[in-house]
Amino acid sequence: MAEPSLVAAGEEPEERVIEAALRPKNLDDFVGQHRVRKQLSLVLQASRMRGRTADHVLFSGPPGLGKTTLAMIVAAEMNAPLRLSSGPAIQHAGDLAAILSSLSEGEVLFLDEIHRMSRPAEEMLYMAMEDFRVDIVVGKGAGATAIPLELPPFTLVGATTRAGLLPGPLRDRFGFTGHLEFYSVPELELVLRRSAGLLDLKVNSAGFAEIAGRSRGTPRIANRLLRRVRDWALVHGVEQIDARTASAALDMYEVDKKGLDRLDRAVLDALITKFGGGPVGLSTLAIAVGEETETVETVAEPFLVREGLLGRTPRGRIAMAPAWTHLGYAIPSGVFAQEQLDLFEPGEDDSAAGDWAPESQ
Repeated sequence: MAEPSLVAAGEEPEERVIEAALRPKNLDDFVGQHRVRKQLSLVLQASRMRGRTADHVLFSGPPGLGKTTLAMIVAAEMNAPLRLSSGPAIQHAGDLAAILSSLSEGEVLFLDEIHRMSRPAEEMLYMAMEDFRVDIVVGKGAGATAIPLELPPFTLVGATTRAGLLPGPLRDRFGFTGHLEFYSVPELELVLRRSAGLLDLKVNSAGFAEIAGRSRGTPRIANRLLRRVRDWALVHGVEQIDARTASAALDMYEVDKKGLDRLDRAVLDALITKFGGGPVGLSTLAIAVGEETETVETVAEPFLVREGLLGRTPRGRIAMAPAWTHLGYAIPSGVFAQEQLDLFEPGEDDSAAGDWAPESQ
C-alpha cells in the first residue's frame, strides 16, 4: 500500500506535543470562526455572570478546524478542569457511568466524535445532560434494580465531523451548537503568523501566503506544512522563509499549488487516464490507485469535490473540467456528455454505484 500523505498522515507523539503547544489558550487568541467565537463568548460570559456552569456545547465541522481547541478554551474561560474522552471509547453504558460519576462540580467533559458513541450510552447521556442524574441498573431480569446516582453540575462539550448522525434527542439537549467553516487564505495566514512566532521562525508575507494557499482551508494542515517547511529550511541553511523556499519545500513533500497531495492527484490521474474521466465506481477507482475504498472516500474525495475537481453521480465518479486542466490534460470534446448526469450528493450506500465499464460505440 502506498505511503500516507502528508496532509492526512497520523500524527506522531512529537507532532502532537508541538501541535498542542500551538493551540490558542483563550478566545482572544483564536483566529477565524468569528460568528461561532462571538456566540460562544456570549454564552460563557453569561454563565460566569450567573455563577452557573455553562450550557452544554456541540461543535460540528470537518476535521482540523479547531473543535478540540475550542473545548479546551471553554474549560479555560470557565476556570474549570477538563476531562477528555471520545465516542469510540464509550461502548457500554457502564463506561459512561464511570466517567460521569467521577466528575467534579463545574468540570468540562469533552467527547470527541460523539456520534460514534454506543446507543445505550447515548440514552444514559440524555438524563445526565438534562437532570444531572443517571440510573445504574444492578442485576438482571425480574430482579434488576435501578439505583439513581446524582451528578454534580457539569458542562458537556461534544465534537462531531458528522452532525447528521447524531440522534435528534441528543442534539436538542445541547444549549449551544456551533458549526465550524473552512478558513480563508487570509485567516490561515494569521494562524501561520501566530504559529511562526511561537516556533521562532522568520517567514515573510509571501512565504505565509504560499503555505496558506496549499493548506486546504484547515489550520491543522497549515501548522503541519509550516513545520515541514521549517525542517526543509533548517537542512538547507535558509534563515528566512519566503515564497520560493516554501514552494520548494512543499513541492518536495508533493503538496501542489492547490493543496492536492499524492493521493489526490493519483485519484484524478487514474480517473482521467484509465477511465476516460468516468463515470467509475468508487471500489474500482480505489483499486486503481492501490488504496482502500474508505481511504479514497473519506480522505481524498471531500476536498476534491469541494474544489470542483471531482463529481459524484448516480453512476459513479467523474473528473470535472478543472481536474483535466490542473493535471495538464486537454479536455476531450463531449467527455461530460454522458446522458447529462445530475451532480448531486448521493446517500451512504452510493459507493456501489456505477462500477465503470466501457460503453459500446
